[in-house]
Amino acid sequence: MNPQITNLIIILVMMQASKKIPFDDPNVLNGVRALYIVSNLIIAGVYIYTKMQIDKKKDMTVLKYVEPAPMGSTEEPKAVTTTIHSYDQQQLRGLFKAQLMGVGMMCVMHLYFHYTNPLLIQSIIPLKGAFEQNLVKVHILGHAASGDLKRPWKANAGFAGMMQGQGQGEI
Repeated sequence: MNPQITNLIIILVMMQASKKIPFDDPNVLNGVRALYIVSNLIIAGVYIYTKMQIDKKKDMTVLKYVEPAPMGSTEEPKAVTTTIHSYDQQQLRGLFKAQLMGVGMMCVMHLYFHYTNPLLIQSIIPLKGAFEQNLVKVHILGHAASGDLKRPWKANAGFAGMMQGQGQGEI
């Protein structure tokens, strides 16, 4: 099933479930907070293990691709020559940065605005997303780097992908 559709289903189900959860009970609230923290620790662990696998393989195969100009920019797309090892490390840094941005936004929403419902949803969706990342599929789940998993990978759909422009094309 398409990951976006399963995310939508999870969000709808969890929104309904969160209406029935008594977040005003401190024990329940602390339990959901703990679930969110454990979820993010698992994601960090998966990404750290992925980094260890990238460093262990240290694939120095040359990779050439065209990096698109950022959306709204007048810059021209530029040709990039790198190694698979370097490319994978760059992609992993992007995943870590995105996860930290999500945690930061969730902290502001929860601690500053006292909004608790997203804690439950954000305990599940990012964890699911971490295992759907191409890096994790290739380095941890053992999928072959061919077809859709052939580098360079297309930019993510949605807001993050829009900010990077269209997908990257191999030279």
